[in-house]
Order: sequence, then structure tokens, then C-alpha cells
Amino acid sequence: MKFEDAGVVVTGAGNGIGAAIARRLADAGARVVVNDLDAGAAEAVAAEIGGVAVPGDAAGEEGVTALIAEAGAHLDGIDMYVANAGLGSGLGLDSTEQEWNRSWQINTMSHVRAAKELVPAWVERGRGHFVTTASAAGLLTMPSSAPYSVTKHAAVAFAEWLSVNYGDRGITVQCICPLGVRTNMLEGSGDTGKAILSRDAITPEEAADAVMAGLADGRFLILPHPEVADYYKARATDTDAWLSGMRRLRAKVSPGEESA
Repeated sequence: MKFEDAGVVVTGAGNGIGAAIARRLADAGARVVVNDLDAGAAEAVAAEIGGVAVPGDAAGEEGVTALIAEAGAHLDGIDMYVANAGLGSGLGLDSTEQEWNRSWQINTMSHVRAAKELVPAWVERGRGHFVTTASAAGLLTMPSSAPYSVTKHAAVAFAEWLSVNYGDRGITVQCICPLGVRTNMLEGSGDTGKAILSRDAITPEEAADAVMAGLADGRFLILPHPEVADYYKARATDTDAWLSGMRRLRAKVSPGEESA
């Protein structure tokens, strides 16, 4: 991937990982559209990096269509789309239908809708780059939140499907799966989430450095925490042992607490 003069959209880029990725891409010479629901945050990051702010919804059908149309007009075509916007919502079986639906729309369907808008044109011209920010929870799980785990698994699955079906048609598909990153989402992950993730949490800037390295070599899975690869292998090779270990971990970080 050559970033010089590339037209890039980064969603959820008003803060956290998205803002750090936008900064790194701009430093590498890309022309960046910064999207976020928080218009002020999007405009601040765009002003900092010499990009363009296109605030608004990056999940719903109308919002995705509007974002891609406006960003494409600013950039004279989109070369890379970083579907980074995400939501941590809900806990266990007491999660509401609204929490499940919001997680599904933002963590999964936002990627599907963006791909539907972008991929046909990319195939026609022979190139395009779709980047999904998922989570290590999408490869493993997150005991503290069922909606987050399930919808991040779905985001990984959709990225895999895109790669299988379009990877030999000029479309590069990559999936970012970090563990703990020091963002507002980590702070809002609850006591169990913070107990599991905080110890090895990295900064958004460190995550963005790993993303840039992954973008450069084209690997599908970008793992800012390399140990996730070992956990993923353990999950696949002895799933029962892995599940037993996860139950022990949950009991250790939240003794006496039962999932609702």
C-alpha cells in the first residue's frame, strides 16, 4: 500500500485508535477524511492533520451512503476505508434488545453497508482497501459483554468473507484485533473488562504503529498485541481447555460475581 496522496476515510476518528490511525496515515502522505459522531472531535483531528472532517453516522444505511458520497467528493475517490467506529454496550443476558441492536448496527452492519457502497466500484477499477477495526474479542471473547463479543466476532467473519470473495479481484482486506487499548471504551468496559485488559493495555499511538506496519505488509490479521496469535491458536487446537481457562480467568477477576 502506497499512502502518498491516497484518499482515506477513517470512521470513529475523533479520538482513540481512530484518531491515532488518522494521524499516522496523514503523516505518511494520505489525504484523510475524519469521521465521527462528535462533530467537534472530528473537526479538531482534521484541523490537526490537514484533513477534512465529515462528521455523522457511519453505521446506518443513510449515514453510510452520505458519508461515502461526501468523502468521495472531497477525495476525488476513496482508496482506503478504515471501518473503525465501534461500540461497547451491554453486559450479559440482561443486555436489552436496544443494546444488542446498537452493537449489531455499529460493530457489524456499518462494515457491511460500507462494503456494499465501495467494493463494486473498487472491483471495476481493480483496486481498493478495506480495513476493519474489530477486536481480540472477535477472535477470542470478552467475558464482560455478550453483545460486544458476538458483534465483533461477526465483524471478523465479514472481513474474512470479503477477503475470500474479493481478495483475488484487487481488493485488500485487513482486520485489526487489539486487546486492551487505553481509550474511553476501555474505561467503560466495567470492572471485569478493565481487570482483564488494563494490565497489558497499550496507547492508541502504539496500536496505530502496529496498524501501519500491518498495512505495509498486507497481512489479514493485524495484531497490536502479538500474544493474541497464541491465544487464538490455543482456542482452535483445544477449545475445551481454552474455555476452561477463560472460566478460571473470569472467576479470578470477578470472584463471586455471576454473569447476569
